[in-house]
Amino acid sequence: MNILEILRPQCIRVPLASPDKQGAIDELVDLLATDGRIADADAVKKAVWERETQRSTGIGEGLAIPHGKCAAVRELAMAVGRPTAPINFDAIDKKPVRLLVLLVSPVDKISMHIQALGRVSRLLSDPALRERAYAAPDAASLYEIFRKAEGG
Repeated sequence: MNILEILRPQCIRVPLASPDKQGAIDELVDLLATDGRIADADAVKKAVWERETQRSTGIGEGLAIPHGKCAAVRELAMAVGRPTAPINFDAIDKKPVRLLVLLVSPVDKISMHIQALGRVSRLLSDPALRERAYAAPDAASLYEIFRKAEGG
């Protein structure tokens, strides 16, 4: 899977306006709604937040990958945001989050959902790439980091 298949430049926000976990997730869902990628933003927010309350998606090293499956999602979609200041996300390493990668999918696309989660995790396991993403000055720069990482 190539991240660029599910990430559009208009679904990246640098910086995120919200200073907290739920607000940042909502902001990313709203980007997908504005782009026409989801049918019901409230339903998607609820699905992602329910997943988040089960166990934090803050996977460590400043990265969170909030995700969820919902009938209001037409196709696998991704939104990315870098907060102005790191956000407490109850991450496994107790460090605040510097980059959020939201993944949402239809309820019947479990395999694609898992593949996308794995691809994002593998890409951002590279410390140099992660640091470039954390330092991206704007959305276009952050998209370009993903584009280059995917060989584009």
